[in-house]
Amino acid sequence: MRAAVCPAYGPPDVVRIEEQPPPAVEAGQVRVKVGAAAVNFPDVLLIANKYQISVPAPFVPGSEFAGVIVETGSQAEGFTVGDRVTGTGMYGAFAEQVCVAPAGLARTPDGIDDHTAVAFGVAYRTAYHTLRSVARVQPGDQVIVLGAGGGVGLAAVQLAVQLGAKVTAVASSDEKLDVASSYGATHLINHRSTGLRDALREALPGGADAVVDPVGGELSEPALRSLGRGGRFVTVGFASGDIPRIPLNLVLVKGITLRGFQFQDVPPEEFARNEDELREHLMSGRVRPHVGAVYPLDETVQALEHVADGRAIGKILIDLA
Repeated sequence: MRAAVCPAYGPPDVVRIEEQPPPAVEAGQVRVKVGAAAVNFPDVLLIANKYQISVPAPFVPGSEFAGVIVETGSQAEGFTVGDRVTGTGMYGAFAEQVCVAPAGLARTPDGIDDHTAVAFGVAYRTAYHTLRSVARVQPGDQVIVLGAGGGVGLAAVQLAVQLGAKVTAVASSDEKLDVASSYGATHLINHRSTGLRDALREALPGGADAVVDPVGGELSEPALRSLGRGGRFVTVGFASGDIPRIPLNLVLVKGITLRGFQFQDVPPEEFARNEDELREHLMSGRVRPHVGAVYPLDETVQALEHVADGRAIGKILIDLA
């Protein structure tokens, strides 16, 4: 099979396309023929050995994929050959085949192609569980979304609008903000061209009800300052590469709730409700993932650089069909 391989740690251009023997299906695993994979910022960090978990090189990067099951190993339950699925793992997705445990898979709904399925996947699930069960967004809430042009950020814009919230989108370019606006954001702030703290104060003089932050870095504190009393701040990740240091006096003075998002922290009954609602949003067509670019496997380096350089809008995909 053909695969993108990280032979040694470094920038995206260390990655090479190679012929490899297909991975062996172990007990409790299934083999998936990959149709499409999504490029995420942690993939770039893993290749550079700058992620919180280190994967020994050489390895096949890629953490998110969609395709069809072509083989099942012993003790693998819940799926059969021919099932169309999406899946996640730490690495291995940028290849024509990947072997994973069924626990990392979900069925792709009928009528949803691989590109839509993989672009919807983790980003939209992260955004929706964050909005519904952590930020507790209600109709009429004022919600600030940082990194509103990225995969999770743009998903949060779309889904917050579906929940009846009014969204202030913060992004690094006017092009990204134009896309956020097309999905319903009402206030648009380019943090590269204006001071974020003053811009948020002008846009939301009464303060925001919630902040969704997948970026971190220098954006987090001014966004937190913009919350009204009793507001909710949810940190989802640190795409900026910089973990912010928050002055706790702001939390005290404003009575703010500051939380981090992890899937396992969502109560089981809420998790099931959220997943059902999210699937309905997708199947009804009310929400569709924004795919910013699609690259062939031979251009995996360019796809990784697209994400690493901060140019990505929505999801960046690699087509392996």
